Amino acid sequence: MGVEADRNARHAGRRGWLAAAGLLAFALGYALANQYQLIHDIAYRLAARDPASAASALAVLAAQAAGLLAALVWLPRRWATLLLGLAGVSILVNLGYSGLVRELLTAGTLAWIAAEARQAGNAAGEFGGPLLLAGAQTLAAVACLAAARTLLLRSGLVPAGRRLAWVGAALLVLPGLLIRPIERWPEGAERNLYGLAWERATAAPPPPRGAVALVPDSAGAPRHIVWLIDESVAAAPFGRLVVPTLAKVPHSDFGTAAALGHCSAPAQVALRSGVDVRKAGKDTDLRRTPSIWGYARRAGYRTMLIDGQTAGAPQNLLLAPERALIDELRPMAGSIDTDLRIASALNAQMKSPGKSFTMVVLRGVHFQYRDHYPAGAIPADSPVALQYDTALTWSKRGFFEALLAGVDRQQVAIVYTSDHGQNLTPGALPHCSQAPVAEEFRVPLLAFLPDAVAGRYADAPRTGHSTSQIFPATLGWMGYDRAAVQAQYDRDLDGPTLRYVWFGRGVIPTGDEGEASVTAGPHFPGTARN
Repeated sequence: MGVEADRNARHAGRRGWLAAAGLLAFALGYALANQYQLIHDIAYRLAARDPASAASALAVLAAQAAGLLAALVWLPRRWATLLLGLAGVSILVNLGYSGLVRELLTAGTLAWIAAEARQAGNAAGEFGGPLLLAGAQTLAAVACLAAARTLLLRSGLVPAGRRLAWVGAALLVLPGLLIRPIERWPEGAERNLYGLAWERATAAPPPPRGAVALVPDSAGAPRHIVWLIDESVAAAPFGRLVVPTLAKVPHSDFGTAAALGHCSAPAQVALRSGVDVRKAGKDTDLRRTPSIWGYARRAGYRTMLIDGQTAGAPQNLLLAPERALIDELRPMAGSIDTDLRIASALNAQMKSPGKSFTMVVLRGVHFQYRDHYPAGAIPADSPVALQYDTALTWSKRGFFEALLAGVDRQQVAIVYTSDHGQNLTPGALPHCSQAPVAEEFRVPLLAFLPDAVAGRYADAPRTGHSTSQIFPATLGWMGYDRAAVQAQYDRDLDGPTLRYVWFGRGVIPTGDEGEASVTAGPHFPGTARN
């Protein structure tokens, strides 16, 4: 009897240890998966002496963890495997994103990620180390969760049955159904990808674009107007490497300007939409403006978008109501010679009859920079700054010569700028960082204009400009009343901007509050708190 009792005691002890090990494995896996939720919503709240918010966040995460644990141990093996796979995908996106930019995933940033998906290969090459770390951490988290299921089931202390499988499924789903209605955050990394995707999918359709109220007088307006929006071209290297090649080419150089964002999508949305810099704030909805396409059409211009970066669906948050205003969408993505091919195509277009407004998204020099010049041009281990200079030099070699060759300069108006600048500090995120520095916003701004138009800018300053001024300047060239345009948007390029404005990844208002990510103030972005 004593032997049997001793055997039962050892067996019970083993079961207890298995159960304890299973719970420990689950806690470790869940903590690995939710590293940034724990940091941002609990550790930071405690550091800010806000224990109530930290406790609330911990309780919300604990409830989601309990639901996940119940589902793992009570769902059938195949369903539990599927659950781990889906959780792993969500965890990987969270850790990859938050590990690079040090902020949590949101519906707005998920839309931004989708808009920037074309750069996935570049990101993998440039940030291979952090992304591999995120992958390894994801595998470790999923392995811990899988081990937790195995250990708990082997312990024999977990009840089983078909009814409990339904209970597990219900407990898994319930937190996701309650988080948004009762506004309790954070949402766990194992599920928020799908919650945010659903939030985006069920959001109200984009509103219609506003109608153009102004009436243009197009007499004397240039027949062809072109916006050249380069990719990742910083002001200082451009001024050092490219501007000297334009010494004999008449142009208006407005110096260093502030981009409307330090990420491509928000900067380009704002450029296309036009920004009322006096009123820009959290309630700004750039989906509702007439957009540059609406103004161009009203002034009798045929509208075209040339994209040197993608061959698929339009990028940079070009939504359906805006797309409907573009007469022709021409993808021209290709090799490292893409920008030169675009210059030749534009040259032919500017020699054609009729009126056209064309916005061009150039290939430019997005990281990783070695993808934008021939292999072997410089040593493979060259410093980042040299890689960037080589990429920029190759990208713009002969570009402006091919663009302007034989063109009637009195009939065309061309603006050149970049979507954002670059932080070339070794090891830094070049742009789109959480705490952007001024170099991420510093872009070149110059124009090739008819003599009569260029005369307006003879005394224009070379500092204090923002790319928000391109919109009202262009409307003036199209024949719209300059005073009315400046009252609605920003000052023309003959003076400094009225107010610096820049947009973050959440440029499109999301959620019930419908707030956009926007910052405005008197200081150049990234240099002082606005």
